[in-house]
Amino acid sequence: MAAAEGVSLNHISRESSDITRLAKFYQQLFGFEEVESPKFGEFKVIWLRLPSSSLYLHLIERNPSNNLPEGPSSATSPVKDPSHLPRGHHLCFSLSNFQSFLHTLKEMGIETFEKSLPNGKIKQVFFFDPDGNGLEVASSEDS
Repeated sequence: MAAAEGVSLNHISRESSDITRLAKFYQQLFGFEEVESPKFGEFKVIWLRLPSSSLYLHLIERNPSNNLPEGPSSATSPVKDPSHLPRGHHLCFSLSNFQSFLHTLKEMGIETFEKSLPNGKIKQVFFFDPDGNGLEVASSEDS
């Protein structure tokens, strides 16, 4: 038996040197809405919530003295090809308008890698956000 009970995912944090740009990306593609966020003083944050769920995305201003690449798969790190994401670090969202969403990604000039689960029922597309964080979008089984 697990030590914790009633567990649910609360939020995912992403650090960025441009949280406004990153917020617009997630708002435009996935429909996240900005919610009230605390004022930390030494750094800025933008908190977003996905309206159809209780999932929050916390975008946190990057510490300028941090010398690490912008994201885990940013242009300055060795992995920038979305075909490496199926086995790598990524977030996944499911949606019902998969083909329309693919069209939007292509219109935005976002490089993608597409595949399906072995049973062929779930389609997947892998790509990066503007900071190089890996993303997957999966079709719902009935789409």
